Amino acid sequence: MSTTCACGKRITSTGNTITRKGLPKKKGGIGLHTTGITRRTFKRNAHTMRVKLPNGRVQRVKVCACCLKAAKYENI
Repeated sequence: MSTTCACGKRITSTGNTITRKGLPKKKGGIGLHTTGITRRTFKRNAHTMRVKLPNGRVQRVKVCACCLKAAKYENI
């Protein structure tokens, strides 16, 4: 399966989850302290659909939800 949307955007990207403890200064504490950082993946809301390509062929491709909403690709 492809790892990119038909528009070229990557389906998965990586980042961090940051675990914090303590009471925020805004709520009267001494501030939040980071206790752990873990790698994670962000996955796009991608759907497999049949699309008519510019050269006239019909092909199954992965399309992200923002492209579906913008009606960039015609569903067949």
